Amino acid sequence: MARPRAHRASVPFPLYPYYRVCLPSARTLDPVLDRFGPDIVHVVTPSLLGLYGVRYARRRGIPVVASFHTDFVRLFRYYGLRSLERLGTTWRGASTANAPSPWPRHAIRRQAARTRQSTSGFVAAGREPGVVLAGVPQPRAARPARRGGRPILLYVGRLGREKNLHYLAQAMRLLARQGDRFKLVIVGQGPMRRALAARLPEAVFTGPSKGRSCPAGTPAPTCSCSPPSPKRSGTWCSRRFASGLPVIGVDAGSVRELVSPNWNGRLAPADSPAAFADAIQSLLHRPAELARLGFGARVTAAQYRWPDVIANCWSSMNG
Repeated sequence: MARPRAHRASVPFPLYPYYRVCLPSARTLDPVLDRFGPDIVHVVTPSLLGLYGVRYARRRGIPVVASFHTDFVRLFRYYGLRSLERLGTTWRGASTANAPSPWPRHAIRRQAARTRQSTSGFVAAGREPGVVLAGVPQPRAARPARRGGRPILLYVGRLGREKNLHYLAQAMRLLARQGDRFKLVIVGQGPMRRALAARLPEAVFTGPSKGRSCPAGTPAPTCSCSPPSPKRSGTWCSRRFASGLPVIGVDAGSVRELVSPNWNGRLAPADSPAAFADAIQSLLHRPAELARLGFGARVTAAQYRWPDVIANCWSSMNG
């Protein structure tokens, strides 16, 4: 007699095998959530688990808060899977939708237009999407460090096509050609790692961070740099700010809304790796300026305290 097939809780995502996609079962999860007795269901990503959360809340008559951080469903087009973008409709029916800055809020409205939902995208009640900043740990001081006497530049994120990492690689090679001595530390994993390693042989690849900005043992960076990626919400900026790191970003999307060039970082045009390299170079050998921008970063991060974020979210639910 054949054994019954065991239910698999998750499966690896093909493009990122270390990232697992949950396969939720109402029969298994409903009793667990019923015992917990939630007052609100918070959905963050339009995944199978997010879809389950929305449907569970509907069955129990519980309000749903949808937080829009990254337009994940539009990333499928970078890998020839554009037909899967319909997954973006799984959040419709939420009581309210929030974004961490005005730019993602515009993305919610665009999603609404694509899916012919109400003017507020995922919000069935017709409310405008709110802006609720994502919380981060309390700011902590971070002293710029060097590796072998060289400033350390940090990139944290998936190593995927959608991240426009060729822009980063080009900027780093321009810096190296100018004779600047630095060490690039790349934290993350993805299908572009091999191509990046070939273009940036001097870079240090640490692999996935597993919940930390940097894996244990990684020297403290001098500043954080990120190439133009229109799908990013900018939440990563506040996390770097909390570590006292100035952010070198691009003048577009959420980064433009969060980075103040004379206060907590530098901005470069999204179509100019040379200008991006110049922005980094302007800080590499100016410790006083780095310290000043690091102070601004920590002050900025203080705006993202979790108690304030939760209070703001609750206010948006009852506003």
